[in-house]
Amino acid sequence: MSDLPRKAVTRTAKLAALPLGFAGRATWGLGKRIVGESAEIVGRELQQRTAEQLFKVLGELKGGAMKFGQALSVFESALPEEIAGPYRAALTKLQEAAPPMPTRTVHTVLAERLGEDWHDLFLEFEDKPAAAASIGQVHRGVWHDGREVAVKVQYPGAGEALLSDLNQLSRFARLLGPLIPGMDIKPLIAELKDRVSEELDYALEAQAQQAHAEEFADDPDVVVPAVVQQCDQVLVTEWIDGIPLSEVISDGTQEQRNRAGQLLARFLFSGPARTGLLHADPHPGNFRLLPGGPDGEDDWRLGVLDFGTVDRLPGGLPTPIGESLRMTLDGEADAVYDLLRTEGFVKESIDLDPDAVLDYLLPIIEPAQIDEFTFTRGWMRSQAARVADPRSPAYQLGKQLNLPPAYLLIHRVTLSTIGVLCQLGATVRLREELEEWLPGFVPDGLTDEEESAAEA
Repeated sequence: MSDLPRKAVTRTAKLAALPLGFAGRATWGLGKRIVGESAEIVGRELQQRTAEQLFKVLGELKGGAMKFGQALSVFESALPEEIAGPYRAALTKLQEAAPPMPTRTVHTVLAERLGEDWHDLFLEFEDKPAAAASIGQVHRGVWHDGREVAVKVQYPGAGEALLSDLNQLSRFARLLGPLIPGMDIKPLIAELKDRVSEELDYALEAQAQQAHAEEFADDPDVVVPAVVQQCDQVLVTEWIDGIPLSEVISDGTQEQRNRAGQLLARFLFSGPARTGLLHADPHPGNFRLLPGGPDGEDDWRLGVLDFGTVDRLPGGLPTPIGESLRMTLDGEADAVYDLLRTEGFVKESIDLDPDAVLDYLLPIIEPAQIDEFTFTRGWMRSQAARVADPRSPAYQLGKQLNLPPAYLLIHRVTLSTIGVLCQLGATVRLREELEEWLPGFVPDGLTDEEESAAEA
């Protein structure tokens, strides 16, 4: 197995072949229909071949290509069901595995960063990687003090590969658009590019992970492995076992799905309030379901990995998010409109009907309207179709709204998390988490019970 492809010409050629492959398969499909094969059968074959090629290339290249694939994977729920099947398996593969780096390369990096006697730091070290991701791979080991550890080793040339891939992908973003209805691919790629330097900096990642590990050290629901050692291109953390969330999605019981969904929502909203940081890479490969929660072995906790991308929110999630959600639920169209205009979601040069804005927002926040909501792929598809159909009022209004830069990452993380909840098919008490953790959602920080008591 060769190292991570680093030569720009090699990587560019692989990625540039993707749109040519799409066009070639479309011609193949037309030929099959001409000779009389069913359009439905040809369509399924075409989608499957396209998915296989796209994600085979992304997975092999790792780097920015795989990072882009992982970002797309959480939106699989938005695909129409008749085409979701062929993509689902290919997307899921990206969440847990990629071709490994050669052992000699791993040993070279460890010797350069930890010292020639790096073996002395470990009682055991497994050369075969336990997991691989976009810019590094993880090896299991036992630290010299007896702790089981995860050793994350960055691919040589990862930074160059990330930028090269993302630049190339942005050139044919229009062709990738149909993969996810209603999603503008170009801003997603631009945001991934903006985060490259942060993603490569293991010192920043270690700081973010340790801050979470300390805050959640005694938490009954969430487990974050502590940092053991960090240096350039190498990050050693405590090891956690558990069921990968991708396996819960494919084979989990409904109880596991519901528990995973509840804890994922809890972590999303509580993290910024407790640490001032938002975990910004919520694809299923970064989460584990661990047995042994507060109610014993039959309960489950959520293990959280990979803090390479975070949004720094010292005051927690912005209060206007909670305020606008609450006012939307209360039907306060004019107040919602004024707040959105103040925050820059509606540009000064544009005038919109406040009631139309309210009608646009209400379906999106349906999960917060009731005490318990079941997230499904069908619901996600209906939302995607509503905002993606150029003939619909929602599409026209959505094109006129603006997403301020300060909210860009929060927006993507929220959508990604909702995508994972729909993949899980989880029933979640989302409103409960919003009331507990989202600033501004409950007036003056009061719970419903406290408000009722105060009124009495």
